[in-house]
Amino acid sequence: MRYPHELPPQRRQAVADLALDTFLEMGRAAAIVGTHGELRLVNDAFTELFGGVDGLTARLAKINADVAASGGRLIHEVTLPDGRTVGLEVTPLEQGCLITGFDISRRQQRRAREAQLARTDDLTQLGNRLLFQEQLAERLAEPGHAYPPALLTIDLGRFKALNETLGRKTGDALLRLVAKRICSALADHDVIARLEGDKFAVLQLGQPQPQGSAALAARLIDLLGRAYLVDGQLINISACAGIVVVTPDMIDVEQVMSSADLALSRAKSDGQGSYRFFEAAMDEKMRSCRKLEIDLRRALSLREFSLVYQPQVSLHTSAVSGFEALLRWQCPTRGAVSPLDFIPLAEQTGVITSIGEWVLRTACREAASWPNDHSIAVNVSGVQFAHPNLVKVVMSALAESGLAPQRLELEITESVMLDDQGQSLTVLNNLRSLGVRMALDDFGTGYSSLGYLRRFSFDKIKIDQSFVRGTAHDPAGQAIVRAISSLGQSLGMKTVAEGVETREQFDRVVADGCTDVQGYLISRPLPAGQIASFLDDGIPQL
Repeated sequence: MRYPHELPPQRRQAVADLALDTFLEMGRAAAIVGTHGELRLVNDAFTELFGGVDGLTARLAKINADVAASGGRLIHEVTLPDGRTVGLEVTPLEQGCLITGFDISRRQQRRAREAQLARTDDLTQLGNRLLFQEQLAERLAEPGHAYPPALLTIDLGRFKALNETLGRKTGDALLRLVAKRICSALADHDVIARLEGDKFAVLQLGQPQPQGSAALAARLIDLLGRAYLVDGQLINISACAGIVVVTPDMIDVEQVMSSADLALSRAKSDGQGSYRFFEAAMDEKMRSCRKLEIDLRRALSLREFSLVYQPQVSLHTSAVSGFEALLRWQCPTRGAVSPLDFIPLAEQTGVITSIGEWVLRTACREAASWPNDHSIAVNVSGVQFAHPNLVKVVMSALAESGLAPQRLELEITESVMLDDQGQSLTVLNNLRSLGVRMALDDFGTGYSSLGYLRRFSFDKIKIDQSFVRGTAHDPAGQAIVRAISSLGQSLGMKTVAEGVETREQFDRVVADGCTDVQGYLISRPLPAGQIASFLDDGIPQL
């Protein structure tokens, strides 16, 4: 191979002419720029791209200086007076530089469209979570405001049930109407987004706080609670709102949105049509719950749980008919933790499924060694009952322990029976087919309906202790106990009075027709190791 300077003069000229022709005919715009920004050579594509070369010297000189300073290749983006964006690739030469250019306006427009789509909710055409977080981050980064921003999160009540009942098409149409109503209540500079599902967020700006956000929340709750006409159907929903007024120390987007969610959760617990402001105590409670959740998840693997058993006595035979398994948690750092504190949290987090399985297996195993054929009652939470593997877990627990199925009694609450799809009834029948007995716990305290007592024949109804512990001067409580006992007798179901602590209460539930009793008058809950001696000693004289 021979380099150009080694060629004969005529050959070198031919090569130079060929290189010049190639440069001038390049499809991409190209120019050779001198050290001071002067155009030494341009091709037609370059002239066409820039609409002429007048006035380019100063700009090209700056580009040439940049490439000289960097000593390497550079990529520039230049916006032309007509709004087009041009990409320039600059390569240093011995004297000056080679610039090649191309119009990237369409690429930039496409990127802008893609960025907009990535920040737009397809259904409502509002901003989505990404856009809202970016807008919030900008406000948090700005210096002090005359009025602090306020963040409102809005959640619709009954939307999920309506969406499942009326169909997704109707649900989508409803959400679009909700979005329009929210927008109608906002100022031009406020920011709105649909975060997910039926949850919206508003960033209120330029209003005195907390008055401004409180007025807006009340307005939105009123607007969203008015009837909607969707596809010829009149639909009613409700709304709740959580509000956080941004303070100077709030610089983290997630912190602000999490605070608004905490306030929303508290508003929902107050009932539909409510709004609540975020308070520091909410955050402290959340942190406390989070710590408790961590300890709760760890407790199962560290074997911190145990079971105790409270006897149930038949009033017909005056003998122990069975025991109810009760869960206890002895935490190394917290001490004894009340089930009233950790069971609701376990249900919220789903940990109850694993804990419930442990309780079931342990109760079956320990009860299998007891003398005689006393039954063992185990509570099953609504979350655990809805788990698809419940029937298999019960079968496995019975098989492993060798406990006769008729000795196992599963207690469920009335809320389990609210399943409109009929799945609860299917599970109950599957469990009954195993030979397991079923009891309805805390009857009368929740969503009482005689309809499900007709659909499924429970073996036992447990009367909540709140009705049993009333005094003799509580005619309403007595009437309820008497009515439930009569109902149980008519349907062939046993009725157990819970929480019997005094002789007076005992005599009253006997007179009211209960078939069984349970409570401290009989015995406090016992560890498994004390069951045999308790049965040997016999129950106290009643």
